[in-house]
Amino acid sequence: MGDTRLKGWYRRGDQHPPHFDAGEIAQFVTFRLADSLPAERLQVWKAELDSGTLKPDAYCERIESWLDAGRGECWLADPQVGTIVQGALLHFDGRRYDLHGWVIMPNHIHVLVTPRDSFSLPALLHSWKSFTASTANKSLGRRGAFWQDDYFDRYVRSETDFARDMDYIAENPVRAGLCRTSADWKWSHAFRGPTRF
Repeated sequence: MGDTRLKGWYRRGDQHPPHFDAGEIAQFVTFRLADSLPAERLQVWKAELDSGTLKPDAYCERIESWLDAGRGECWLADPQVGTIVQGALLHFDGRRYDLHGWVIMPNHIHVLVTPRDSFSLPALLHSWKSFTASTANKSLGRRGAFWQDDYFDRYVRSETDFARDMDYIAENPVRAGLCRTSADWKWSHAFRGPTRF
């Protein structure tokens, strides 16, 4: 049985974005490696956002552009690590959640997921991140933080949003210059063919 303590809207402190945990609602989620975006740079952008000199869409675009440039150690580009992470994402698909779309980029991941049976989104993220961090660190022969401790999520409000998010996820490696077509990127739902909705 899942975690029946769904939180609705909540924050994990002032430094983190708000989250929405409401059960069986499709969510677009992004999480990233610990070293993929320096905290100092993010603080500068957040200050601009808070002061109104930077719009929310531009803030998100800056983060995505930084991540797509492949900064940091990019451990997810290691084929063994990519296999570990993809396996973890797919492991409980159809049981604890429905994984509609995903892409594993060199330093971050996007998923479109609907939790099932009162499994909370934070519990799913914790499960993915704790297992993959431990296993990937062993594979890489390293210790220390693997994932950034928080994540970004946005619940899907319409079929149009769902389709847009699926396209965004599939096309991310193409936009980042990692492949010519979305079907060429091995670490995504687009490579595996049609996805169950």
